[in-house]
Amino acid sequence: MKGAGRRRIYLMRHGHVDYFAPDLTDPRMVPLTEEGREQAAAVSEALRHAQFDLAVYSGLPRTRQTAEIVLDGNDEPPELIAHEGLEEIKSGWVRAESREELAARLAYSFDDAHAPGASFLPEGETFKNAEARITAALQELILTREWRTALVVAHEGVNRIALGWACGGGLSTIAAFEQDLACLNLIDIDVTPAENGEGLQIERMALKALNVTAYDFVKKGLSRSSLEHLFDVDFGGLRPRRSV
Repeated sequence: MKGAGRRRIYLMRHGHVDYFAPDLTDPRMVPLTEEGREQAAAVSEALRHAQFDLAVYSGLPRTRQTAEIVLDGNDEPPELIAHEGLEEIKSGWVRAESREELAARLAYSFDDAHAPGASFLPEGETFKNAEARITAALQELILTREWRTALVVAHEGVNRIALGWACGGGLSTIAAFEQDLACLNLIDIDVTPAENGEGLQIERMALKALNVTAYDFVKKGLSRSSLEHLFDVDFGGLRPRRSV
């Protein structure tokens, strides 16, 4: 059947940003820093021989900029498509007086994602709703469009949920999927004709690579968690206590 076969998704997280930039008024609109652009350029070089049939970003500037830099190394890059279903998990509100305090409050954000009613910070989007939104977006990309190799640039929470879905473990597994800035994951997907004869279905998925950082393949300079790196803090190799 047309469209059946094996697909490969190169699933990326966006590059480094600075949510504490003095002129930033809307965190959703935060752009890549110079460090973030360099990280994306390293991925572009690593994927210079890849040929993408589909390129998707979340609709936010930091994912678009990352995707544009990566695709710059592609001989015939596809049109870049925004998909709002891949936006980051919508955060609740928390009051913090410093980067360290905010990072500490976020440190356990994914640990209890599978618990009933769990949300991304108080009054944020529930993980269950985010999972439904994100997996629906991915299934739409996989089952209703024709392609073999896709670049998808999204966010930490989105990628964790996508990887939990791909491995079959769901929300109970996402805390284990560290996603460094501008990291790359490879998901192979076997697509077959649906059993009822109408359309396609996902037969199986395999994680071929996880959290690969082209700018530091062996992660010698990435001893901190991605959260610590993003907020430029160091908890000394241990996450802070839950009571913080």
